[in-house]
Amino acid sequence: MMKKIEAIIKPFKLDDVKEALNGVGIQGMTISEVKGYGRQKGHKEIYRGAEYVVDFIPKMKIEIVVNTERTDQIIETIKKSAFTGKIGDGKIFIFNVEDAVRVRTGEKGKDAI
Repeated sequence: MMKKIEAIIKPFKLDDVKEALNGVGIQGMTISEVKGYGRQKGHKEIYRGAEYVVDFIPKMKIEIVVNTERTDQIIETIKKSAFTGKIGDGKIFIFNVEDAVRVRTGEKGKDAI
């Protein structure tokens, strides 16, 4: 079996997380710029004297597919490298992956990741 790990983190922690994942042998990942909010519910800013609410906070989403045996190690690596101790550090989601196919070679399953 394989797992897909999605991590939502603060943008300035991306390089730290990427380096930490490379350090434990993760060779590929997908990165997306996303916006959202959780418990922090956005914040207020003042622009040219007018106050407005920023409802959606910029975040980065990292997606990785790994062999099930590596899931705990990868989660710990992300947790440690993304941690700031402040609200909005992010979330990690884990999904089951039924199969994977490498387009170029046709390899399937674990061989494709």
